[in-house]
Amino acid sequence: MNLRERQVVIGGIFVLITLIFIGRLIQMQLYSSEWKEYAARLTEETEQLEPARGLMLDRNGQILLNNMAGYDIWFTPRKCRTAGGLDTMAFAEILRMTPAELEREFRRAEAYASYRPSIIRKQIPAEHFARIAGELYRFPGAEARRRTIRTNPTGLASHLVGEYREVDQNDMASNSRYRLGDYKGKSGLELQWDQALHGKRGIRHHIVDIRNDYRAPAQEGLLDTLPTPGQDIQLTLDLDLQAYGENIMANKRGAIVAIEPSTGEVLAMVSAPSYATDLLTGRERGSNYDSLLNHPSKPLFNRTLRATYRPGSIFKMIQGLIALDRGVIRPSSRIYCDRNIIGCHGGHTLDNLEEAIVHSCNPYFHEVMKRMIQDGSSGNIFRDAHNNLGAWSESIRAFGMGTNLGGHFPALRSGTVPDTTDYDRMYGRKRWAYSTIYSISIGEGELLTTPIHMANLAAVLANRGHYVTPHVIQHIGDLGKPEEMNQRFDTGIDPIHFETVIRAMAQVVTAEDGTGSRAQVPGFDVCGKTGTVQNSQGNHSVFIAFAPKNNPQIALSVYVENAGSGGDWAAPIASLMIERYLNGTVEQREKEDRILQATYPFPESPL
Repeated sequence: MNLRERQVVIGGIFVLITLIFIGRLIQMQLYSSEWKEYAARLTEETEQLEPARGLMLDRNGQILLNNMAGYDIWFTPRKCRTAGGLDTMAFAEILRMTPAELEREFRRAEAYASYRPSIIRKQIPAEHFARIAGELYRFPGAEARRRTIRTNPTGLASHLVGEYREVDQNDMASNSRYRLGDYKGKSGLELQWDQALHGKRGIRHHIVDIRNDYRAPAQEGLLDTLPTPGQDIQLTLDLDLQAYGENIMANKRGAIVAIEPSTGEVLAMVSAPSYATDLLTGRERGSNYDSLLNHPSKPLFNRTLRATYRPGSIFKMIQGLIALDRGVIRPSSRIYCDRNIIGCHGGHTLDNLEEAIVHSCNPYFHEVMKRMIQDGSSGNIFRDAHNNLGAWSESIRAFGMGTNLGGHFPALRSGTVPDTTDYDRMYGRKRWAYSTIYSISIGEGELLTTPIHMANLAAVLANRGHYVTPHVIQHIGDLGKPEEMNQRFDTGIDPIHFETVIRAMAQVVTAEDGTGSRAQVPGFDVCGKTGTVQNSQGNHSVFIAFAPKNNPQIALSVYVENAGSGGDWAAPIASLMIERYLNGTVEQREKEDRILQATYPFPESPL
């Protein structure tokens, strides 16, 4: 190959290499999305615009959960260094931080990214920010960003509405939409309906220089989107009734749940002791949470949904209804009060069903369940119990006991209705009989329920045999009311059988020897049943009721822990709640004063 040919070949190679480089540059800059995105990241920055979180209102439109303006202080270390630093002492003073706290936040910001802003002070209230806003220019690298702070101005229903706070590592790992510094519902309705309440973020695009300083909107703002506010949620709660219930349960331990029987709408959910929701927001959340968590009265524990108690004597009404429906007894059936079999109280000796409910006769219902479980059909008491208990358990669950009541309360404990499988596991197959398990006949033993299950039982009785799944959501923004919240459940028991029980419940309140006489409300026929639930630290006072007798408007359960018999404390509390809801005011001042003055622990004898 001569010199001329070599020059041509070498020149061709250089031309080819040049064309390859030019082609690659064109491909990278014009056609490759990967490199275009990288280039954009060098010059363009996006800012997430948080939407206004949806409000929560009660059934009458009164605001329960609201939003108020707050501000976060962000700090960019590089901007501070470029400007020659700042006065740490003065900066700490206006932020109400110690110099050591501020230095710690500076170090965290530097470790995260020296050229990107980091939060160094969270949720400054608007009134505090107004005093310092004009001073921030003195501190290079500092900037303020508006932040919505969740607030419960009434302080009511804290257990139900739940907590709204900053996401943690688990939240960010499980959902890519969360970033450091984001907030979400963490419990209660705030968690259950977080997606509807949250709304949709907006985005603002802007151009930044090499120092990450803002220069101009990207593409004149054409790419920006506005945030979409979250949906407001209207609850079924009556805040006036809720406030009254929390007031009369102050300094006590227990629960009140009130339901509108015809709709299943929850009117009040009182867990005592309670706490102010706003204690768990802001920079003091950590210390407040530790204090509440370690308090001996367990104010963070939601007794309305999570506390399980034995139903006690109230359960006897279910026993009577099932026995009537099966033809095991009639309303006129009289059973001798044999106290050698099981203890009892009072002067009765040979009650019919109505009288047995009024007197809460233990031997009566011991015999009623015995006839259902140990019916002699197999000729063997062990086989009888094994064969019959399952059907009995299913009949109990038809009242909502031992179920999730439709599933609209995700933290709800279902309680326990024991069946054949449970006793086989406990005692061994065919090694137990009715004599082993008879305590459940009077609502003791392995039976467990919650205050909302017992309020629902009151609704079943008020409706003469059915209930609508209990719920607290009346309306969700544009979405309306979820259809599944209108689901009806029937016990399968003929409504005619409920008349005997309801007459007895009226007698419990009005009869001279009725155990619930303190539940009377002037001008209204109240139907109720007392319960005294055994507890080693002092029996729990329990009462369920509905009113009026005809066309009931409210059904409720009341639990007062370690307070003695149901008629002493739970019954008068139920009376006050009923009067407040039906009349809008309370005239029974002496009764109200007695309840307000009562505190935990309760005296051995009622006042």
